[in-house]
Amino acid sequence: MIKVILLIDCASEFDRKLLRGMMDYSRKNGPWLFYRMPSNFSWGQDREEWILEWTRTWKADAIIGRWDEVKVNLLSRLNIPIVLQNNKSRSDIYSNLTGDYVGTGRMAAGYFRKKLFTDYAFFGVKNIIWSEERCSGFRDEVAAAGGRFWSYKVEPTGSYSREDLTSWLQAVPKPVAMFCCDDAHALVITETCKLAGIRIPEEVSLLGVDNDDLLCGISDPPISSIDLDVENGGYMACKLLHEMLQGRRSEPFNVVINPVGVVQRESTSLYNISDPYVEDIVRHIDDFYSTDLQLEQLFSSVPLSRRSIEMRFKNVMGTTVYQYIISTRVEHFAYLLATTDRSVFDIAYEVGFKDSSNISRIFKKFKGCSPLEYRRRNCVF
Repeated sequence: MIKVILLIDCASEFDRKLLRGMMDYSRKNGPWLFYRMPSNFSWGQDREEWILEWTRTWKADAIIGRWDEVKVNLLSRLNIPIVLQNNKSRSDIYSNLTGDYVGTGRMAAGYFRKKLFTDYAFFGVKNIIWSEERCSGFRDEVAAAGGRFWSYKVEPTGSYSREDLTSWLQAVPKPVAMFCCDDAHALVITETCKLAGIRIPEEVSLLGVDNDDLLCGISDPPISSIDLDVENGGYMACKLLHEMLQGRRSEPFNVVINPVGVVQRESTSLYNISDPYVEDIVRHIDDFYSTDLQLEQLFSSVPLSRRSIEMRFKNVMGTTVYQYIISTRVEHFAYLLATTDRSVFDIAYEVGFKDSSNISRIFKKFKGCSPLEYRRRNCVF
């Protein structure tokens, strides 16, 4: 039996998803025994000695945890594999449980760019790697698209001035596409906006990270969020750790948790589209992309000629109505490929591709690979 000490707080949905992935690997390849840290545990004076004693007494085979490695170097005093999830930096001596934080920021910017925003803002935490890199990816993608960018970051302790944050929110041009470093900080924005009379999503279109159903759902309006392949990260951490314990791997490894896609809720339901006819068509496509949409049916609700509305749509959205329908279906198709184990053809049919003969060709045109290749690279189950 493999014994693993978990120095992870299970209060957040991220941590619980991580643990689900670990439990999944344990069930399939165990038995493993996990010893979770007490709820009142925190690093401080004599904590390192306590962990060392705990590890030796329990005869632990490995440790998976989160701490500041600059202050605590357990590896120098233990001859067991250690996987670190560090808020400050990536380790050179431990295996790392980390994420594609820059890619997550880029995904957020790309999502908002499709909604035609020109002003963007980021709310996060200073000197925390996952927040800073998400900000960096978001900011760089905004700059590449020619957008304007603002940011506000709080101290790592979590303390902030509600008055200062309110002043910043009021000063940012509206409408603004706001990306937060995680769902907890997005919830701070909804609370602050509510107190300040700033409307979401009319003035602030709000997006978080982690897709924490509880935090996103408790907000008014519910918060859109980027879903991450966290469970797969927990599974892979245990898989690679197992290889080290079996002697099949000797060097530290990196497990990278990737963004899967945006789960849209009411906080980002609006587009920054000034043309009401184009907005009506976009909304209809977003609501009914999986049905047998006919262009004539779409255009019949607009008091303009087909040629006129097609030209207006292309000028505003940068693509044709037909291509917008296909790209919308492909994005939903890709998300379900990554997050379910259902067959490619079942998913394709669900999102509106009724002719299975062209699925692979269409998908490859948008994503650069076949549906099965995409699933292999991005699956979270």
